[in-house]
Amino acid sequence: MAVTKAPPPTRETGEEKAPAPDDGEGRRLNSPLVLTLLMVLVVLFQGPVRQALGAPVMQSWMTVFVAVLVQALPFLVLGVLLSAAIAVFVPPSFFARALPKRPALAVPVAGVAGVVLPGCECASVPVAGALVRRGVTPAAALAFLLSAPAINPIVLTATAVAFPGNPEMVLARLVASLLVACAMGWLWLRLGHPDWLRPPARESYEGQGRGAAFWGSVRHDLMHAGGFLVVGAMAAATLKAMVPATWLSTAADNPVVSVLALAILAVVLSICSEADAFVAASLTQFSLTARLTFLVVGPMIDLKLFAMQAGTFGRAFALRFAPATFTLAVLVSVLTGAVLL
Repeated sequence: MAVTKAPPPTRETGEEKAPAPDDGEGRRLNSPLVLTLLMVLVVLFQGPVRQALGAPVMQSWMTVFVAVLVQALPFLVLGVLLSAAIAVFVPPSFFARALPKRPALAVPVAGVAGVVLPGCECASVPVAGALVRRGVTPAAALAFLLSAPAINPIVLTATAVAFPGNPEMVLARLVASLLVACAMGWLWLRLGHPDWLRPPARESYEGQGRGAAFWGSVRHDLMHAGGFLVVGAMAAATLKAMVPATWLSTAADNPVVSVLALAILAVVLSICSEADAFVAASLTQFSLTARLTFLVVGPMIDLKLFAMQAGTFGRAFALRFAPATFTLAVLVSVLTGAVLL
């Protein structure tokens, strides 16, 4: 009589192997399936969708949304390409050699040197981290971190294009941003504690060829900055098309409320600095000073920047640096606007 042998025990536990789970239980929704379902729903409900898109409020929303994207996208792409080239092909040690040895003098020089990084704030954070790793005083690196996204030629050119009737906005943005960057550098030099700042632990693009690093940086910055640009354009279009004009007029009519409202809006929207001028230009209900505050605050502290700064330099640094930067940026913007606008 034949004897049926039991399955051998597993090596790890000595117990019999459990039967493989049914394939249907392990299935999960994936991106192609979700996209297919979404397209089927659009086809099934194309009538209501077409009717909703044909409403006047949606026509107004689409007009503002497309206008902001079309104006800002070329500057965004150019800024990402140039910032990736500088981050990959220019050694960080170049900036260390170019700065004065005295920290108090290195801060304004680093702030002015921000003009050589024609990219958005997403690029300035890793470059500032590289400067700290190479021995640059943190105060100077932080001044560079704040000034680079706001005073580089791409951003200033985009500001001039967005405000063709107000060329003084370019000078006001340059002056206010540079003052805030230098003031925060000196403030850190005076009050900053070494334990608050955690230097980055590794090199950027380590182990990659320059070509791969360049295109990897371009893809990363374009995906992130482009996504924030779309969100910002959607928010600007919603403000123009959906929010009652009386609400915006009420906030815009009060000088204090208008400045604080646009400062907070800059933090929440997290728009790339190459594109924020076009969003600010669309907020015509607000004064030039309030819109200047939007342009100065946004490239220095917003939600994505806070996350990047905390990840690069540590949470203790970000929790102290972000509120101080926000407060100083608002005050300097108001003073600069009172003088130049």
